[in-house]
Amino acid sequence: MNSDSKPNPDLESMVTLTRRDFLVNGSRGIGGLALAALLNRDLKTEAAPARPAASHAAIAERLRAHYAPKAKNCIFLYMEGGVSQLDLFDPKPRLMEFNGQKPPESFTKTARFAFIQKDSAVLLGSPHPFRRYGQCGMELSTRLPSIGACADDIALVRSMHTEAFNHHPGELLMYCGSMMLGRPSIGSWITYALGSESQNLPGYVVLTAGRAASGGTTMFGSGFLPSNYAGVMFRDRGEPVRDLSNPPGWSAEARHLGLDALRDLNGLRKKAVGDPEISSRIASYELAARMQLAAPELTNLDLEPASIREAYGVDRDAGGLTTYRGGGPDAFKSFSRNCLMARRMVERGVRFLAIHHASWDHHNDLNSDLEFNCRVVDQPVGALLRDLKQRGLLDETLVVWASEFGRTPLGENRPGFAKVTGRDHHPFAFSMWMAGGGVRGGQVLGSTDELGWNIERDPVHVNDFHATVLHLFGLDHERLTFRFQGRDYRLTDVAGNVVRPLLA
Repeated sequence: MNSDSKPNPDLESMVTLTRRDFLVNGSRGIGGLALAALLNRDLKTEAAPARPAASHAAIAERLRAHYAPKAKNCIFLYMEGGVSQLDLFDPKPRLMEFNGQKPPESFTKTARFAFIQKDSAVLLGSPHPFRRYGQCGMELSTRLPSIGACADDIALVRSMHTEAFNHHPGELLMYCGSMMLGRPSIGSWITYALGSESQNLPGYVVLTAGRAASGGTTMFGSGFLPSNYAGVMFRDRGEPVRDLSNPPGWSAEARHLGLDALRDLNGLRKKAVGDPEISSRIASYELAARMQLAAPELTNLDLEPASIREAYGVDRDAGGLTTYRGGGPDAFKSFSRNCLMARRMVERGVRFLAIHHASWDHHNDLNSDLEFNCRVVDQPVGALLRDLKQRGLLDETLVVWASEFGRTPLGENRPGFAKVTGRDHHPFAFSMWMAGGGVRGGQVLGSTDELGWNIERDPVHVNDFHATVLHLFGLDHERLTFRFQGRDYRLTDVAGNVVRPLLA
C-alpha cells in the first residue's frame, strides 16, 4: 500500500507517517496509549488513593452481586507444584512411627501415582517439627513462623481433594474449575461479575516469582469471557508491562494522533461486523493509556517507609541457601516485592491478584528445598497479613494459600533415584488456607487419617472451594453463568457447595 501523505511540520519529532507505518507501528504493544484518554478525563496519580466509601450493600447493588459481599478483593497465593501438607500443615506423628514400613495394601491397590513404584514403596515420616500458634492453638510447621503468628486470622482446611494427579490439569482445576483448556480463570469470573474499583489498573493482575509457571498463561486466561477480563501479567523487572512507555523518537502528540486513529478504526470495524471482542480491544487500549500514569507510582516501592520494606523483606537475599527449585536467590526479593505490590494494588482497587510461585514439586531433595521455599514465602506472606489487618483492609480482602494437590505419605522411589528424598503427587487429601474477607479465622476444618492418606471428616472439593470464594464476594456460583456454544457455563461446572463453616 503506497501513500502520498506528507510530514506534519507542527509535530516536531514525527517521522513521515504512511498508512503502512501506522498499521505496523501503531499496533505494537500497549505502550504509548496514555494521551488517547487525556483529552477526555483529568487523571491524577496519588501516593495512596482512598478507597470508595460505600457500604457493602451499596456495592452489591452497584456491581451486580447477588447479595451483600464480605470480600471486595482477593490475593490468591498460589504455590505451584503441590505443597507437602504432611511437612507444613497436617502433622502426623504416627507416620513418623511407621517410617520405612510398607503401607496397607488397601491404600495403594487402586491408587494412581505419577512416579511411585507400588511394589517397593514405603512410608516416609516428616522430620519437620510442628508447634501450636495463636490463641486457637493451630498446629503448623515451625518452618512457617511468620504465617503461624497470624493463625488466629487463618482458616486451615486439611481435607481438600481433587481428581487431578498431574500438575497442569491440577492447576487448571484450581484456577479455572475444570481440567480442560479454554475455561475462564476464577479472577476472570470475579472481575466479569463485579468489575474493578480501579480506573487506572487492570481488575485482574498476575505477579510471578520463582520458576516459570508450568502451564504458561493458561491458568490466567479469560477463556470464553471477553478478553479484557484475562489476568494481566506484571513483570518483576523494568516496566511492569512490556511497551508501556512511548517508543523512542515519538512525541506524545504524534503518538496520540496515531492511537486516536486506531481507536476510530476499531470503532468502525465494530459497527461493520458487530464483534464484541473489538470492544474488549478498545477497552484494553484505553486502560493501557491510563496505566501509563498509574503504573510508575504503583511500582515505586521506595515510596514505602523503610520499616514496611524491611517487614516484607524487599531487600533481603537468600542467606546462602541455593536450589534449582523455587527460582534461585532472586526469588526472595521478587516474592517479597510481589506481596508488597499486592497490598498497594488492593489499596488502589484491583479486584483480584494472583501471586504465583514455582516450584514446590518436591519429588526429591524435599528437606533442603522445602527450607528454601518456606524462607522465600513465610516472611512476606506473614507481613502481608499483618499489614492488611493493621490498615483495616483484611476484613474485606480475601487471602488464599492454594496448590494443585498435596504430597504422598509414601517416599518417592522412582527408578534412577539413588535414595528416597521426596514425595509424589497426592490428590486424595491435602491442605490449603484462607484468611480475611469474611472468613472465620482461628479454625481447622476437616481431618485426615493417622497416615495422612485419606480424608476422615469434612471433605472439601476444589469446586466447593470456588463456590465458597464466590459466596464471599456476594456471588451465587449457580447463578453466575455465561452462555457459550449453547450451554450456560459456570466456574464450578455442575458441582460445588458453599463450605458454611468457613464463613464468619
